[in-house]
Amino acid sequence: MLFTDQHRLSFEFYPPKTDQGFKNLAAARKTLASFSPEFFSVTYGAGGSTRENTKNVVLSGIEDGYAVAPHLSFGGDSKESIATLIQAYIDSGVRRIVALRGDLPSGYGDGSRLVHASELVEFIREQFSGQLQIEVAAYPEIHPEASSYDDDIGFLKHKFDCGADNAITQYFYNLDAYKYFLEVCDKKGIRHPVYPGVMPITNLDNLERFSKNCGAEIPRWLSHRVRSLAQPQDVLEFTTDFMAGFCEKLLDMGAPGLHFYTMNQIEPSASICRKLGIVEKNT
Repeated sequence: MLFTDQHRLSFEFYPPKTDQGFKNLAAARKTLASFSPEFFSVTYGAGGSTRENTKNVVLSGIEDGYAVAPHLSFGGDSKESIATLIQAYIDSGVRRIVALRGDLPSGYGDGSRLVHASELVEFIREQFSGQLQIEVAAYPEIHPEASSYDDDIGFLKHKFDCGADNAITQYFYNLDAYKYFLEVCDKKGIRHPVYPGVMPITNLDNLERFSKNCGAEIPRWLSHRVRSLAQPQDVLEFTTDFMAGFCEKLLDMGAPGLHFYTMNQIEPSASICRKLGIVEKNT
């Protein structure tokens, strides 16, 4: 199945650290906006370590007329400081937040505890009722810290019970994992949309290193196939075709849309979108 108007499209960026990085991000955002995504999301570093950069990216996107959803976690912050930040976002035009547990920065040894995403969702609903759409994270291959598969599904259900609207998954390359995940969610009474996260394959070494930490499995055959290709152009063509076909199969399985982890790059995500038949419009 190709992408249709009934599917939701979104792209994720991370906040750059340099002026050139911000220029590159602005170019990526402008190009990817031509595919008419419902929103862009912007990540939030461990413990809010990229708070100001995240906020700058969010506000600049809104000023340019885009719908932007900041990622947010409690980290080690107080409820008062998080409420102030959320209110500032709302005042600036934010209408959606990606609520996460997040992580504390390395060396954070003051006894602060990690606050579950469900607590943040509940807090947002209590303090800002009806003002925000809330996205949360889901893990088709189980969160790396989960004690069991059923417990992980239970945590997702609890986030929805606390008021989340939708979920976005960790990226994955195993269709059966997503299919089984949706089946178990249905059995557990989860009726909210779960959007698959899509990570284009660019730098395999970096992807494999990151995947070990986040619990995403890269099929052995896929890794070997990519490494067998000597020329960068051959790698790009193969991975683009593979990911486009992967996305088509996700849509065939009933995925309500796609969320691209862009890594602030244009062509990997744009090329996949074009192969999916997503029409570009002038921006």
